[in-house]
Amino acid sequence: MSAARPLRVFIVAAETSGDLIGAELIRALRAESADVEIAGAGREAMAAEGVSSDIDLTELSVLGLFDGLKILKQVHEKAQACADAAAAFKADQIVLIDSWGFMLRVAWKARKTCPDAQLVKYIGPQVFATRPGRAKVLAKAVDHLLAIHTFDPPYYEAHGLPVTVVGNPVLERELKGDGAAFRARHAIAPDARVVQLLFGSRNSEVKTLFDDFAASAAELVSSRPDVRLVSVLAPSVEAMVRERLAARDDLSGLLLVGPEERLDAFAASDLALACSGTVTLELSRMGVPSVVAYRLDALAWTIAWNFLMRADYVSLVNLAAGEELLPERLQTHATPEHLVPELERLLDDPAHRAALSTRLKEVTQEMAGGDARASVNAARALLELRPL
Repeated sequence: MSAARPLRVFIVAAETSGDLIGAELIRALRAESADVEIAGAGREAMAAEGVSSDIDLTELSVLGLFDGLKILKQVHEKAQACADAAAAFKADQIVLIDSWGFMLRVAWKARKTCPDAQLVKYIGPQVFATRPGRAKVLAKAVDHLLAIHTFDPPYYEAHGLPVTVVGNPVLERELKGDGAAFRARHAIAPDARVVQLLFGSRNSEVKTLFDDFAASAAELVSSRPDVRLVSVLAPSVEAMVRERLAARDDLSGLLLVGPEERLDAFAASDLALACSGTVTLELSRMGVPSVVAYRLDALAWTIAWNFLMRADYVSLVNLAAGEELLPERLQTHATPEHLVPELERLLDDPAHRAALSTRLKEVTQEMAGGDARASVNAARALLELRPL
C-alpha cells in the first residue's frame, strides 16, 4: 500500500449493540487520523456517521439453534454481500464486530474476495463462559482480535491469535440521563416507582420472553398502583412488541418510548426486568438494579447447559463481581412465579435497592479500568496494525 493512500477500513456490525460500537469506532478513527477512509455495513448508528450500505442485516437478529437454521441461506448471502462490498471498497482492514456466527462466515468469504486485507474481530466469543473451541476457530479465521476483557488473551493466544485488549465499549459511553425531565414529559409523579420492561433487541427474544414478562409486569402493577411501567423499544423489535401489546388489556398503562429517550428513561427508573444483554450492563452503570431473564429453545438450552456452559452467571456484572448482584432467572425459571418475587423484593426494600445500586456502580467502574475509552484504544490498534 502506498504511503500516500489513506487506510481503508470496512466495518461490519449486524446487531443493534454492535452498530453502536461501530459508530463509536468510526468517530474514534476519524478523530485519531485524517488519513483514513471508512465504509461498511451496519444499522442506524453507523448510518448516522455517514457509513451505510444497501445490505440489510436486520433479519439476522435471531436466537436459538432452529431459528438460525431457518435463515442459514440468508446468513450466507449477507456474508457474501459484505465480503463483496469490502472487495469493491478495496479494504485494507475488515473489522467484524460481535455476532459470532455471522461474522465468522464473513471472515471465511472475505479471505477469498479480499486475500490481502487484514481481518480483525472486535469482541470475541465468550470462550471463558462456553465453547472454548471457538478460540481455535477464530484464530484460523482472522488475523487479530480486539478484546474487551483483560482475561481474554490467554484463551486466544494459545492458538496463535494476536490479541489487543481495548476495554469494554459499553463502559466508555456517557450514560447520564435526566430522570426528572423524563417523568415531567410523561406525567409520571415524582414519587411513583418506575420499572423498566426490556424485552430485548431481537425478535426471537421477544417471542420467547414477551408472555412471561408481560404477565410478571401485570401482576406487579395489579397490587402496586404507584408503579409505572416503561419500555424502551429497540427499532428492530418495535413492531412485534406493539402488535403483542395490542392483545393485552392488562398492560394498557405501559409507556413505550424510543431509543432517543433511553438514558432519560433509565435515569428515571427504580429497577428493571430485562432480557440478558448489554442493556443490563448499562443499567448497572447507572445504578439501576435488574432482574435478568433469558430463554433459548429447548434443544439449544439442553445442549448449552449440559455440554457448553462453563461460567457461573450469564451477566457480565455478576461474573465480574463473583456473585449474583443481578438476580438471574433463566429458561424454565424465566416465569412470573420466579420473576415477580425478585421484582417485589427489590421494589419494596428501598435500603437494599440503594445498597445494590451503589455496589453496581462500583463493580462497573472496576470493569472499566483506566479511562474506559475502548473505541479510542481500538482505533489506535487498527492504525498501528495498518499494512505497510
